[in-house]
Amino acid sequence: MYAEAFAGAPYYVTEDEATAAFRRFPSQAGRAGFRAVLGRDAGGEPVGMAYGCLLEAGSAWWGGMSGDVCREDGRRSFLLMELAVRARWRGRGVARRLHEALLDGVRVERVVHPESGAAQAAYRAWDIARWVRRGRGRVRILMT
Repeated sequence: MYAEAFAGAPYYVTEDEATAAFRRFPSQAGRAGFRAVLGRDAGGEPVGMAYGCLLEAGSAWWGGMSGDVCREDGRRSFLLMELAVRARWRGRGVARRLHEALLDGVRVERVVHPESGAAQAAYRAWDIARWVRRGRGRVRILMT
């Protein structure tokens, strides 16, 4: 599902990149506060997925930033690592429902997500996010 969801624009994930993501998954799943959701259609076919974990105390995830926004204590921020919906299921609210299911019961100040064009559009539409600088790039902070 990962390979299919990210194969097209704007990601164009290659087979090698999808394989690398698959190999990283077990170590990601072992991180503190890891959660994952899988959406299925009425027939049981997977339509989308989302997963993430807590940012560890002292995390270097913020790279190059300083100040209180970067302070991590292992409970402050949830990192939404991936949110993907298979192409034929897009535009039906699946991503929003996966997002809500993943974060249901998560008690953090904020949810962070690396910059992503497709995600940006969704978060703007859902009116749940604001930008902050992260090194030379930007990061989306989803308000909880």
